[in-house]
Amino acid sequence: MAHTATYLAYDLGASSGRAVVGRFDGARIALEEIHRFSNGPIPVSDGLYWDVLRLFQETMQGLRRCVQTCGKDLMGIGIDTWGVDFALLDGRDDLLGNPRCYRDARVQGMMEKAFDRVPREEIFDRTGVQFLEINTLYHLLAMSVRNAPQLQIARTFLMMPDLFNFWLTGRKVCEFSNATTTQFYDPRREDWAVDLLQRMEVPTDMLPRIVPPGTSLGGLRPAIADEAGVRSAEVIAPACHDTGSAVAAVPMQRPDSVYISCGTWALMGAELTRPAITRAALAHNFTNEGGVCNTFRFLKNISGLWPVQECRRIWSRDGRNFSYDDLTRLASEARPLAAFVDPDHADFFTPGDMPARIRAFCKRTGQPEPDTEGAVVRCTLESLALKFRHTLDQLEQTLGREMSTVHIVGGGTRNTLLCRFTANATGRPVVAGPVEATALGNILVQALARGQVGSLAEIREIVRNSTDLVTCEPRATDAWDEAYGRFLKLLK
Repeated sequence: MAHTATYLAYDLGASSGRAVVGRFDGARIALEEIHRFSNGPIPVSDGLYWDVLRLFQETMQGLRRCVQTCGKDLMGIGIDTWGVDFALLDGRDDLLGNPRCYRDARVQGMMEKAFDRVPREEIFDRTGVQFLEINTLYHLLAMSVRNAPQLQIARTFLMMPDLFNFWLTGRKVCEFSNATTTQFYDPRREDWAVDLLQRMEVPTDMLPRIVPPGTSLGGLRPAIADEAGVRSAEVIAPACHDTGSAVAAVPMQRPDSVYISCGTWALMGAELTRPAITRAALAHNFTNEGGVCNTFRFLKNISGLWPVQECRRIWSRDGRNFSYDDLTRLASEARPLAAFVDPDHADFFTPGDMPARIRAFCKRTGQPEPDTEGAVVRCTLESLALKFRHTLDQLEQTLGREMSTVHIVGGGTRNTLLCRFTANATGRPVVAGPVEATALGNILVQALARGQVGSLAEIREIVRNSTDLVTCEPRATDAWDEAYGRFLKLLK
């Protein structure tokens, strides 16, 4: 039997984080979650913040558990996180306050201010990135407009995974896939769009060098290695944006495949060898984000299972505790195709009484109000599936070709109802799996960096060999076609 190599992946999301061990024998990979912890923005009087010191403490706990479980020899350690958010360091590399959450209210109205300084069309032409108020560009502009002292003091800008990599290794760089989420990376020049930031009156001397996925960042700081009891471990930047790692592990075999990385957010798109910065892409608000092995993720951000998660939180607060399996069962029993919402409507963006907001949206648009928990969840899942169809239509129009298959990866694959709805809504077979796409992609890019894997195609072959995939064929498409016509009226 081939020697089994051990890798450690950290996957930090907006609601939880975990440390996952991958054991790779050259043909298959087996995963074991060894540490899980909660995450979430913390509201303080003036905004929403991430508790990064606690998150790093949890990272160290995961490393210690890995050593206890697997021994002291590790082939690699890789960290991926959500995109957009960042930290600032001063001249002594001290953290200038806790980083803000992308949902922080300071960005409200900032896109309009940005367009006063640089036209919308020019921003897209320079960056190819989807316009979302949460983008890093508008957070930095908000700091500039408010004359935030941290921005004047800052000497280093790091995205979230880059901050943890710096604390682990002492090396200050930004990894490519996450850098492209900022909306101030220029894919044509393959560097920061410095002049764009200067026109926003944002300092640029704090921007570090950008490195590609699969870059070795070196060993752990001696103090970190001693505390964890690690003999040798190389920190490797995978695709540090969690969606970048997830897409690397999408088990697609054809270029006309569509992927949906589905969790709190749903990222839907196609893989390209060069960015598509076109008028059609701008019109449909698609984004070009960095991938592994010189690819680009041409996609659109969609509010994924966030409304369901927030409904569950509100019901739990009120003493009605449901598991996600409970909610899926209740939704399956509810009346089909009764009412819909636009998952990306501003009503559903911030935390709050999501069930009441969904009912209010339906009432305001002349639809029957969902009157049970199951009806609310079914309305949300069916709406999300129809939004996937709408995005697929726009994707095909923009790229000028038909797409044959939809792959869903990530936590959303556990929701079998959503996978079935997506097949029905799009009229395409849906291949569900793997659930652990992000961890698999993270670890296999590390293996690529260590020479144990030869290509992106080989990564995907290993994923197919290592996971069980489920295919959902489309059914009842006539009823969904009629529902889609009603749904489109809600988007106008």
